[in-house]
Amino acid sequence: MNRRELILVISGAAALLLIALLCVILFTCNSSKETIEETRIIETEDPEPEEEITEEPQDAAPLVSYQVQRPLSSISDLSRLRGMGVLVSEIDPVNYENPDLDVLRQMGADPYLISYFAGEQFYREGNIDKAIQEYNMSIYRNSEFLESYISRANAWMKKRDYIRAADDYTRAIRINNSKAELYNYRGFARSERGELSLAIEDYSRAIAINKNYIDALVNRSHAYYQAREYVKTIEDCGAIIAIEPSNAVIWNRRGSAWYALEDDDKAIRDFSEAIRLRNDYALAWHNRGNAWYSKREFDRALADLNRCLSINPSYAAAYTSRGNIFQILGNKESAAADFETAASLGTSVRTLQNR
Repeated sequence: MNRRELILVISGAAALLLIALLCVILFTCNSSKETIEETRIIETEDPEPEEEITEEPQDAAPLVSYQVQRPLSSISDLSRLRGMGVLVSEIDPVNYENPDLDVLRQMGADPYLISYFAGEQFYREGNIDKAIQEYNMSIYRNSEFLESYISRANAWMKKRDYIRAADDYTRAIRINNSKAELYNYRGFARSERGELSLAIEDYSRAIAINKNYIDALVNRSHAYYQAREYVKTIEDCGAIIAIEPSNAVIWNRRGSAWYALEDDDKAIRDFSEAIRLRNDYALAWHNRGNAWYSKREFDRALADLNRCLSINPSYAAAYTSRGNIFQILGNKESAAADFETAASLGTSVRTLQNR
C-alpha cells in the first residue's frame, strides 16, 4: 500500500469514528441522566369530614414531587469501543457527565449539538436561565431536534412556567408523537395550570401507548381525584396496586376516594394497608381517624389522631379533627385547646358550633 492509499484509509477510519461517536451522542439523548426522570405526582389527599376542611400538614412532602430530567443511559460500556484499532476512551469527548465541548468543536460536531450539551451543563449546575439560552440556540440551529425541546420544557418546569413547558412538550410531540412520556410530562404541566380535563386526556394517551406506565397512572388517578371522579380514581389506583402493591400513597389515595363515596369500611381497609406499609404515614393515620369518626367510633378515631400527632405535631388539620371529637364528647376544654392550636398553625377551622 502506497502512502497516499494509507492516508486515505486513515482519513476514512477517522471519519467513520467521528460518525460513530456522534451516533453515541444521539443515542444517549433518548434516555437521559437528568432529562425527566418520570414525572410523577406523589401527592396525598385528605378526606373531608363534615366538620372541617383538612389540609396537607406543613412539614409533609411537597404536594407535587417531580424530577425534571429523565435518566440518560450510561455510555461507559462503550468507552472501549474499537474503531479501526483506536481506543475511543483515549479521545472520547462523549463523557455525558462532563462533555468536552472544545473537543466536540474540534471534531466538527454540529453546532446545535454543542449548544444542546452546553445547555445540559448549565442545567446540571443550576443555571436554568443560561441553560434555556443554549437550548434556544440549539433549536434555532436545528428546529427538529427533539431533545432540545424536551430539555427546554424541563427547564421551564424548574421555573414553574407551566405554560411554556406545555408548549415545548407540544412541539416535541409534533416531532415524535409515539413517546408516552411526552404526554405524561405535558399532562403534568397542564395539571399544574388547573387544566384537569386536558391533563387527563394526556395521561390517557400516555397509558394508551404504554398500558403499564405507572407514572401516568399515578398522575391520572390524582387528576381524577381532583376532578371528583372518585370511581375512576379507584379504578386507576387498583391498576397501580396490581403493579406496585407496596405503594402506600396509592392505598391512601384509594381510601380517600372510598371515603368521598361514603364507603367508610373500604376506606378504613385501604388506610390500614397504607399504615401497614408505612407506619409513620401521618396523613393515613389522620384519614383513618376521620373514617372512624364518620362511623362514630370515637375511641378509635382519637387513637388514630393521637398517633398522627405523635408523628407530626405540626399537623394542623389533625388538631381540628380531634377537637371536633372532644367537642362531641363534651370535653370543651380539650376541644378549645385543639382548635386554638390548629388556628395558630394557620388552618381554617369549621367546628360543629358554627355549622
